[in-house]
Amino acid sequence: MDRSKRQKQRKVLLMGRSGAGKSSMRSIIFSNYVAKDVRRLGATVDVEHSNIRFMGNLMLNLWDCGGQDSFVESYLTNQRSHVFTHVAVLIFVFDVSSKELASDMLSFASTIRALHEFSPNSKVFVLVHKMDLVPTGQKSTVYHEKMKEIRGTCVEEGFVAEQVAFWATSIWDQSLYKAWTQVIYFLIPNAVAIENMLGKLADLLHAKELILYERTTCLVVTHISRRNEDENPYADRFERISSILKTHKHSMAKHTGMMASEVSFAEMQVKTGSFMFFITKLTENTNLAVVMPNNEGAFNAARVNVQIAKREFAHLDIMEKKGKDIQRTAKEAVLSEEEVGGVDGGNVGSQGPISDR
Repeated sequence: MDRSKRQKQRKVLLMGRSGAGKSSMRSIIFSNYVAKDVRRLGATVDVEHSNIRFMGNLMLNLWDCGGQDSFVESYLTNQRSHVFTHVAVLIFVFDVSSKELASDMLSFASTIRALHEFSPNSKVFVLVHKMDLVPTGQKSTVYHEKMKEIRGTCVEEGFVAEQVAFWATSIWDQSLYKAWTQVIYFLIPNAVAIENMLGKLADLLHAKELILYERTTCLVVTHISRRNEDENPYADRFERISSILKTHKHSMAKHTGMMASEVSFAEMQVKTGSFMFFITKLTENTNLAVVMPNNEGAFNAARVNVQIAKREFAHLDIMEKKGKDIQRTAKEAVLSEEEVGGVDGGNVGSQGPISDR
């Protein structure tokens, strides 16, 4: 079998005490649930395994581990090597509203001790969850105090600062998408190559920003911001788009009778007085969002050139291949805004949200 086409499995443990919100966030991210629907989810029994295809041949081997004390004891004793061997990422979820703080920390310490024994090079993502339950004025203080305590435990158990990342999360805002985006970015082996290609494409299009989304989960894979976009006051704009895309998929599912995980769209456009935006399919597993200046010619040229560039980005779904130099595409086939400036936006590709066939 061609090495480039083999599946690249990454083992991810999702752990935390019972009721912390692990299964809820998994269902929102990977099963297209909305926040109000997770109340009907029951407690996880032992370990629920999910093989989730992501970016083509990257397979997330997700272990959602029930947090009841009897299960945790089993993970740490007779299942210890089975659970904690070959782990790429541990996602440990703390319920910030928990009244059993000592037990929570003891469970965490025991977990990362086992992790360090069998997978010492793994990455730990700590999610301080249910932050919506903390009064607004106290959020920062509560979060940083919790983070300080957890970081101390990580150091005691052998994990250096670079191996541990912290995120304050809630299912009711964009923070959950932001945290899981960082998990996915860590797991994607060719992220730097992707960013280099996107950077060249952004320069060629004169785009303000390019945002690459995984098609099924709507999670951000990576993004490129040019000029003064780093000063954009909406720091969570990429995650907001993720949320909007998820909502749009649910709306499409409702009106087509399809499952939310099965529907998608060919292209979506937004035009305002200050910028123009479109999002379209780039590869089998990704969508590309393009933010352009308010210029109809440049906008139409960008839509055409993204279609031309698709063949160069086909390698995004294959780990070993870096893709060809997209600058060659610029010399051979990229159109200028003057060449297509008179083309009406509706005549290039498909317009508006429609379901793929």
